[in-house]
Amino acid sequence: MTTLERERADTRQAFEQLERLEELQQQLAPEVSDAQARNLAEAVRVALESIHPVRVPIASELLELDEKTVREWAREGVLTEAETTSPRKHLDPKRLHVVLHLVRDLRAAGKTRGLLDAVWWRLQDEALLYREDLAESLDQMRRGEVAKL
Repeated sequence: MTTLERERADTRQAFEQLERLEELQQQLAPEVSDAQARNLAEAVRVALESIHPVRVPIASELLELDEKTVREWAREGVLTEAETTSPRKHLDPKRLHVVLHLVRDLRAAGKTRGLLDAVWWRLQDEALLYREDLAESLDQMRRGEVAKL
């Protein structure tokens, strides 16, 4: 077995395990205590952090995109490069995981063309939702605290 084949098998196994944990987390969410929910979230976090940076050919297979597209997505910032000592390009598994979910969701909704733009805009939307100033503004709006101009 070559190094790439071993990495491919290890990466697939790690992502499959992560997906099973996330699925379990979603299934149990309504029924578990806060402490159990935190434990499940921690297990998901640890599983994700244990995944090594992913080579482009392996990311290409996971995303079901050609390598050229994956490299373009990395150049555009949709996928992020991981810092490694290897001369080969490796991708950050955390960002790959997020993008993998977005691509699956978009495909499930029938979107097959223009994935780069669709994923990019979804990532931008998610980033906005984590901004504290936007969260506070939305809370004020929900409470009816509207400034009159």
